[in-house]
Amino acid sequence: MKITIETIINASMQAVWDAWNTPADIQRWNAASDDWHTTRSTVDLREGGTFLSRMEAKDGSEGFDFEGTYTRIVPHSVIEYRMSDGREVRNEFVGRGGGVAVTVTFDAETENPAEMQRAGWQAILDNFRRHVEAKG
Repeated sequence: MKITIETIINASMQAVWDAWNTPADIQRWNAASDDWHTTRSTVDLREGGTFLSRMEAKDGSEGFDFEGTYTRIVPHSVIEYRMSDGREVRNEFVGRGGGVAVTVTFDAETENPAEMQRAGWQAILDNFRRHVEAKG
């Protein structure tokens, strides 16, 4: 089962692309709720390259590595990757009006309800939008 989320960001394609792929930016926006944060991020943005975001509860009670391998990169357009558990993700970036529509389609996992997964990923995407728009 695939799940799709989307947002529209009032910023240039370059600003969106850079914030999506820069570890320092990722550490600022990559969390689904205020009690989580990303403590470390690495990005090797090329087909066959890998990424890792260390996501942890701020109280230190739990954490996990969100990681995978890039399978397709089309600059300012598409990033596809395979997560370490084998699920696949497609990120699309499309200029729309004065901004950028970002659409993320991912394979659902089987441990949590689809609606919970959709809500969590959408919360992260909404944080991303706020981060990029705040940077100006």
